[in-house]
Amino acid sequence: MAKAAKKASGKTAGKSNSPFTKDQDLKAYEDMLLIRRFEEKAGQLYGMGHIGGFCHLYIGQEAVVVGMEMAMKEGDQVITSYRDHGHMLATGMDPKGVMAELTGRQGGYSKGKGGSMHMFSREKQFFGGHGIVGAQVPLGAGLAFANKYRENDRVSATYFGEGATNQGQVYETFNMASIWKLPVIFVIENNGYAMGTAVKRSAALAEELFNRGSVYGIPGEQVDGMDVRAVKEAADRATEHCRSGKGPIILEMKTYRYRGHSMSDPAKYRTREEVQKMREEHDPIEQVKRRLSSDHGVSDDDIKSVDARIRKIVTEAADFAQNDPLPDVSELWTDVYVEA
Repeated sequence: MAKAAKKASGKTAGKSNSPFTKDQDLKAYEDMLLIRRFEEKAGQLYGMGHIGGFCHLYIGQEAVVVGMEMAMKEGDQVITSYRDHGHMLATGMDPKGVMAELTGRQGGYSKGKGGSMHMFSREKQFFGGHGIVGAQVPLGAGLAFANKYRENDRVSATYFGEGATNQGQVYETFNMASIWKLPVIFVIENNGYAMGTAVKRSAALAEELFNRGSVYGIPGEQVDGMDVRAVKEAADRATEHCRSGKGPIILEMKTYRYRGHSMSDPAKYRTREEVQKMREEHDPIEQVKRRLSSDHGVSDDDIKSVDARIRKIVTEAADFAQNDPLPDVSELWTDVYVEA
């Protein structure tokens, strides 16, 4: 995050050269704040026993998916791993439906049967939420294959963590995507730690994950994933690259998660000072908040009103998720097989 971003050529890309308008910064602030407050509430509900199973929070990484979504067009698809609540909200999925899925209620996006890691929305072009490390990467290329076959000018944004970059199916997918010139953006969300292992301990050339596709002819770029403007700028280049028929591209987002890998992770493998330093110097939401005040003249009262509105949305989602009925037992047999 703190280091300069680099392109695949090895040249320094630097900070964003595309300042946001007031409306863009407001939109980014609202979208990132919704993810932050939603995840904080999800963490609270988990601690109270209302959410069971695995739960991986996106706190700290909000600029990645929000910046990417600002460059996407209607119909573009998103697929990701198990740290997926932020992606759902960024694509426009209803916070009530997302939270209800976390609590296993019938109003959830997967009718209470998928939980945190497995919910989908065809309407919003969100294809999961996948619990197996790296499994979503070939599926994301499959979405891109369908787009190319249909000549519909759509792009598949396929997210995975830096830990998944060592998985074999990822490289098989790189190879096929390059051969067929598929319109897929491989987004590596590099938050520095694969579960509890620092990336520098588990990956060769850990500072250049964006180059992992170079042997297949896939260009890559390293991006400051804590700056929503830098993400949006890189995403604009990436989507143009894909839509112009040049094939896949890799964006390595240098980001950071403030919480543990999952709710069961005390994160003792890093110091409190390290986390605090990131919060104070690189927090993606605070960066935008400062710009709203200093660059756009937005008053403190107006900023507080945004926060109050977001908190109300999240509170209503939490209330709905705790009071919505549980699924009927008959749901055990639905959505298991496709009728043919």
